Amino acid sequence: MPLGLSRCLPRHRSYILLEPLEGSQPQKPGLFHIVLASTFVISVVLNLVYLLRITHAPPSPLNDYQQLKNAPFLNTSAVPPPSEDAWRGAAIVTTIFSDSYAPAVATLGHSLRRVNTSARLVLLYLPSKVSPKALCLATSSGFVAHPIERIPPPADGRGMNQHFIDQYTKLRLWSLDTLSEPITSLVYIDSDTLVLHNFDELFSLPYNFAARLHARLQRRRPLLRPDSRVFDSLRAALNIARYPPEYAEQAFLNQYFATDALRLPLAYNGNIAIKRRAPEVWDSLQGEMRIIHYTLTKPFISHSWKDVPLDRIEERVRKAATENGGLYREEMLQWGDMWRETRRVYADRLRECTVY
Repeated sequence: MPLGLSRCLPRHRSYILLEPLEGSQPQKPGLFHIVLASTFVISVVLNLVYLLRITHAPPSPLNDYQQLKNAPFLNTSAVPPPSEDAWRGAAIVTTIFSDSYAPAVATLGHSLRRVNTSARLVLLYLPSKVSPKALCLATSSGFVAHPIERIPPPADGRGMNQHFIDQYTKLRLWSLDTLSEPITSLVYIDSDTLVLHNFDELFSLPYNFAARLHARLQRRRPLLRPDSRVFDSLRAALNIARYPPEYAEQAFLNQYFATDALRLPLAYNGNIAIKRRAPEVWDSLQGEMRIIHYTLTKPFISHSWKDVPLDRIEERVRKAATENGGLYREEMLQWGDMWRETRRVYADRLRECTVY
């Protein structure tokens, strides 16, 4: 053996020939290599799908927004006034499924009184989850309470965020035509909202379902016309509809009303998430925003979803104003101002709630 080759051999004992020796069998790939190759292929496919979605997605006002228009979104002269009979059946409805939201409902009710809505205010609640004291507080500013029975989630709530576990109960909105004073048209708003301007024009729409589409494909602030036949149809469709369960009843309604829903302007759902996502859009909504929605940060409840005592809510408001780097400071303090006004205006009624 030549000297040069013999000195190199010890260094290359682990050297693998590019071609197998004659008569040898090629090694089969191990499980690790199969998993690695599969992961790579899946990653490539997912990235391609993502690229196709973002390059072929319909345009959104949250992307590259420009303030181009100089006219309001609503032509008030074209809104026909509802008849007296129509107003008798019109309602603004919210829900409460835990004591934590009682201060929010009271504050929402006061904000609705301030904008002089002509619709009556209705609060749906679960008797097993809302105490008499919380119900007293929630109705102090004008909501009339109606108990309802819980609708359990399909598949025992598998795949759902547990905070949304009771949300299918909201489907009972379609059954409110059976009340002793039937509701024939309603606008539903979540209790973690404030109303800034009157939106009674929504009751003049001729559609059976209209909603503001949330950034994550959840429909919020719906206008709907209660109909027990539709309610029965919704219940029947729950177990056969295909939709992402993590978004609960919102995703279900997207599927049910897929081709029939009227899309409302952003001003009817001023979700504070817009301020983070597209601050220039948020700025453009000021002045016309009907409803502000406290989704990401709530000034009346702790981050751990625990109740905040009434005498510490203003402390919570100040704390919420500093969270997220103070991004929502103005909106948190705005809610706090409305809460203080609520306590002052309805002080006598609120004192009555202390007996429970």
